[in-house]
Amino acid sequence: MKPAAFDYLQAATLDEALDLLHEAGGDARVIAGGQSLVPMLNMRLARPAVLVDIMGIDDLRKIEASANDIRIGAGVRQAQLEAWPNLSARLPLVAMALPWLGHVQTRARGTVCGSLAHADPSAELPLSLIALQGSLHLRTKRKRRTVAADDFFLGMMATELGEGEMIEAVSFPTRREGTGYGFNEIGRRHGDFAITAVAAVVTERSASIAIAGVDDRPRRFDVPLPSDPGLDDALNEIAWDLNARDDIHASASYRRELTRRLGRRTIEEAAACLV
Repeated sequence: MKPAAFDYLQAATLDEALDLLHEAGGDARVIAGGQSLVPMLNMRLARPAVLVDIMGIDDLRKIEASANDIRIGAGVRQAQLEAWPNLSARLPLVAMALPWLGHVQTRARGTVCGSLAHADPSAELPLSLIALQGSLHLRTKRKRRTVAADDFFLGMMATELGEGEMIEAVSFPTRREGTGYGFNEIGRRHGDFAITAVAAVVTERSASIAIAGVDDRPRRFDVPLPSDPGLDDALNEIAWDLNARDDIHASASYRRELTRRLGRRTIEEAAACLV
């Protein structure tokens, strides 16, 4: 299939992009890498009247590091972040997750913020942002706001983005001393959507995991440390708390079992690399 007719507008500045989104209202969509949106257009699952291309905006293609977080602009491609020299040192969890995100070819085009805006419940970047308790910086023509990752993802491909609003950037909290990180994923083939993916953050006193591919959005849970005999019971409760689903790739019971097994493995791996 081919997409329904739409107007294509290429913005040269962020203000121009915001003006275009404001004028078109709910009929507009932002396009950057297009790795999620273009297939949806071709299948006519998305029918915007206007596409606003933001990839010509230099200010959105920056990775900015501060003491506490890494701010990644809406025009930063996944491959650009993957090649960033400080990635493993500053964002080890994201460094672990990125190679699982699609394929080299799609990462060369797809953007970090585009994956977050698409909000696929199996996607690795929303999972990583939830696990690290990051935030998104949203803009309209008239206002700015910052939304915590826990509040941004509302359901399957549903987010807090409002009419005329776009993601300007995302902030991932940086690596902290005394913290270990882990990531594991199971899919039918490398590069396929995750059947279940788990990210873990562990310190000497606390542990948490985030799960993707099971519920309609990534979810984060505080859990006991791997040395605590209550960990398996906690993972079992999480497996049943998640709204697991059957589909052509796996059953709900299989996803729950992966939650238990991958959960423990990932927490143990994170604990083993405390820094």
